[in-house]
Amino acid sequence: MKTKSIRQKRQSTHRVTRLPKGPSGGIELLLIHNVEDLGRQGDVVEVRPGYANNFLLPQGLATVASDHHKRMVEKHREKLHAIEKAQQADLRKHAVEIAKQSITIEANATDDGHLYGSVGAVEIIASLKKNDIHLQLDQIRLEGVLKELGLYTVKFRLSSEVEGELKVWVVPQIGGDE
Repeated sequence: MKTKSIRQKRQSTHRVTRLPKGPSGGIELLLIHNVEDLGRQGDVVEVRPGYANNFLLPQGLATVASDHHKRMVEKHREKLHAIEKAQQADLRKHAVEIAKQSITIEANATDDGHLYGSVGAVEIIASLKKNDIHLQLDQIRLEGVLKELGLYTVKFRLSSEVEGELKVWVVPQIGGDE
C-alpha cells in the first residue's frame, strides 16, 4: 500500500507540458532572436518537436507562441524593426571595414607554387584576429581549401542579409626549413 501512494504522488508532481501544435502538426514557437534559414525575431514559426526541444528552446532562441506573447510582439513590432535595422546597419559598416582588409598568409610551398598543406577558414580567421577583426568559423564561406600560392577572394557572411568579400594573399613562407 505504501509504495502505491508514493508512486501516485510522483506521477502527480511530474507533469509534462505540451507545446502548442501548429496547423501542420509541428510545434508552434515565437522566435526571440533571428534564426538563420528559419525566421526573424518576432516571427511565429512551426518546427518539428525535436528541433524545438533540443535546440530552439534550450538555446533561448524561441519561446512558446502563446496569445500573450503574440500580442506583446505585435505591440513592440515597430521597436523590434528599428532595433534590427540598426543592427543590420552596424553589420554593413563592419562588412565594409572587413572588405577593405587584405590579409597575407604564409605557407610552405613547392617551387611550382603548390602548398604542402592547405589554407582554410581557420588560418584566415587567425590572420584576421591579428588585425583585430573577429569572425566565427561558420562566417567564412570557402568553396574549398586553398592549395596554391596566389590571390584569392574569400566570401564572408555576417548575417542572412550582410555578406562581403575579402582579399587573401597566400605567399611562400620566408626563411623556411631549407
